[in-house]
Amino acid sequence: MFTGIITDRGSVAAVSKNGDTRFQIATAFDTGTLDLGASVCCSGVCLTVTGKDKGWFEVMVSGETLSRTTLGEWREGSPVNLERALRLGDELGGHLVSGHVDGTGRLVGLAPDGESLRLEVEIPEDMAPFIAAKGSVTVDGVSLTVNDIADTKGGSRFGVNIIPHTRDATTLGRLSPGDAVNVEIDMLARYVARLLNPS
Repeated sequence: MFTGIITDRGSVAAVSKNGDTRFQIATAFDTGTLDLGASVCCSGVCLTVTGKDKGWFEVMVSGETLSRTTLGEWREGSPVNLERALRLGDELGGHLVSGHVDGTGRLVGLAPDGESLRLEVEIPEDMAPFIAAKGSVTVDGVSLTVNDIADTKGGSRFGVNIIPHTRDATTLGRLSPGDAVNVEIDMLARYVARLLNPS
């Protein structure tokens, strides 16, 4: 489990493909305290550490994950939002995040809003019922509060604001219109929907 509070902005140091794809992620984390088999949220995707050394760790990604997230677009140098898994007693500063991406969205709007930056993300129509104004959503691993949501032809859009700290400490400040992002809906919304629609 994670909180959506990014603790390091790393980058893809190397990519190798031999069956599954392996990514070497450069990080400022103390990898001496990062166990093999540990979970790390990488731009919203929960991945398992399969190798490490000072300044980097390695993860292996299946074809399924590559096809359902933005990781299929990662190249050497791609920036990565990083968060280590929660431990009992850790502060829950964002909201509960599983690292299981529900789908990808596309940035369709980017504009200054006071000192903040307003992002508009277009999502598939089937994800829209799980997103509500003033609710939580995870975009590329970052916990954000939804400002509003509106239906569009063939999909929906939601708006979020990122403050200067979030813009500078994560990859969100580097996004451009048209970029794909990983979206995870609030797990509470997922379970409520399941209870209301058990079929």
